[in-house]
Amino acid sequence: MADQPLTSRGAATYQRILDVATEEFAEHGIAGARIERIVSAARTNKAQLYAYFGSKEGLFDALFFGSLERITNVVPLDINSAPLDADDLADWAVRLYDEYLRRPDLIRLATWSRLERRPGGHLVAEQDRRDAHKLRAITDGQAAGLVRQGDPFDLMAMVIAMSMAWSPVSNVYAATAQEPDDAHERRRVLLRDSVRRAMAAG
Repeated sequence: MADQPLTSRGAATYQRILDVATEEFAEHGIAGARIERIVSAARTNKAQLYAYFGSKEGLFDALFFGSLERITNVVPLDINSAPLDADDLADWAVRLYDEYLRRPDLIRLATWSRLERRPGGHLVAEQDRRDAHKLRAITDGQAAGLVRQGDPFDLMAMVIAMSMAWSPVSNVYAATAQEPDDAHERRRVLLRDSVRRAMAAG
């Protein structure tokens, strides 16, 4: 991907492209997204888009890895509790639930990447994974007898899956931010209790 623009005008154009492209890819996927629609809605042109991102794939990469960074930074697994326990994992699951409500487009990008790029194995290549600190925290919690035994990656994957029970890609029910607060709170309570029980040692 090309360097980000340095001028304020260029930065504004760059951000408009990202905002519009997020909606386009979230709705249509990688193959279905159209550069023509993106540049039209972003009030720019193909030459400018390609100068910033190189290609449609490069644009999707910028969005996709940006979404992974957001999930990592906005909804981190609290590794400062010493050591991590089942309650920490339960709280993390609830924070993920809330982030899916705020930014449903982020999880849709991940789903398109799964469908169109990596149908099996890890969602991203080994060098692009961002879960090492989470796995260490789970391992430390296991060593302290606070988290159930098992492959740390499998435990992390289960917590994430439980947090996605009502996500935009659920095949049962997709929650939205427009629903009543009591509905979300009911799910948070159930999710927190379920993850705590599933992850507790013993």
